[in-house]
Amino acid sequence: MRRPILVCASALLLLPVTSRAQEPNDSKMGAKPPEGAVVLFDGKSLDGWVKSDGKSPAHWPIEDGAFTVAMKKGGIQTARKFGDIQLHVEFNVPLMPEAKGQARGNSGVYLDGTYEVQVLDSYGLKPQKNDCAAVYLQVAPRVNACKPPLQWQTYDITFHKAVLEGGKVTKKARVTIVHNGVTVIDDAEVGTTPGGVGTKEGEDGPIMLQDHGNAVQFRNIWVKPL
Repeated sequence: MRRPILVCASALLLLPVTSRAQEPNDSKMGAKPPEGAVVLFDGKSLDGWVKSDGKSPAHWPIEDGAFTVAMKKGGIQTARKFGDIQLHVEFNVPLMPEAKGQARGNSGVYLDGTYEVQVLDSYGLKPQKNDCAAVYLQVAPRVNACKPPLQWQTYDITFHKAVLEGGKVTKKARVTIVHNGVTVIDDAEVGTTPGGVGTKEGEDGPIMLQDHGNAVQFRNIWVKPL
């Protein structure tokens, strides 16, 4: 009488299992900067950020511990340049039900000033190379880990810049992206993307946040040089 039970039990082992590791979660929300990290936004001031000219102080509006893209005023970037980094960013895309595609909550986090990790309202969509958490037009996230608009989301990004030897690129930049606690891009090789500040491959560059004309919010930003 036990054999049928054993057969059923073993059959259950063959059924697909949905791992919680694939589901958006808040395990990274509110992450504290580790030892050696540089706090880029503490909820109070944009000291250390400049406009796209690389000189003028940034003036995106700050309220309740977050700042919002000053629409049509241009992107902002860190005054300091970085190379290999671990970066934490929290963001919130607006609800724009009448907008479509790239017009829904669009912004971007530019690593080294020239590699864009897309910010977008891509909730519920099949991942593509221009959706949220994609390396823009190069690498699509393997799963969609987006939350709905108006909810805070997290990026935890590990970036290694390109390697130069004799003035030539011998190894492309590589990036790992954890979106809402889910690894969506794992150590992918990437090239430069459109926009940005024109940092050459292999050089240190700033972290840039894009003004794409949408009121995306940001908070709790820190970076640890590697």
